[in-house]
Amino acid sequence: MSDEQLPNTAPPPHLLEAALYCADLDAAEAFYSGVMGLTKLQRVGDRHVFFRVGSGVLLIFNPDETEKPPRNPALPVPAHGARGPGHVCLAMPGAAMDGWRARLLQAGVEIEQDFIWPNGARSIYFRDPAGNSVELAEPRLWE
Repeated sequence: MSDEQLPNTAPPPHLLEAALYCADLDAAEAFYSGVMGLTKLQRVGDRHVFFRVGSGVLLIFNPDETEKPPRNPALPVPAHGARGPGHVCLAMPGAAMDGWRARLLQAGVEIEQDFIWPNGARSIYFRDPAGNSVELAEPRLWE
């Protein structure tokens, strides 16, 4: 089916949630709430832990649990999951980047890269406890 045959609708206005996968939810919770300072919204056993990021939500799932079929008919979320490291980029104002670099280093988080893109935006890359690539970037990266 070509685009011309599809109903005319507007694209989604923003990203609501993004997911990363981590088998050790205790380590993920300690990292994202402690080191990253995110507010925990919900934790359900060893299945998932969710964090508020601005108007969006960062979902951290245990892939061993989310690959199982849904057990609650009232919440028929299809089984899903990923294996191996993923990536998430969190917006950070340029004026806050040096403070975040110092915070990460003091917390024992290794900085993989800290550089300026051709458009002048800065990015800092590091890993969460599951090996996911986490990036702090100035929002103008995508302007």
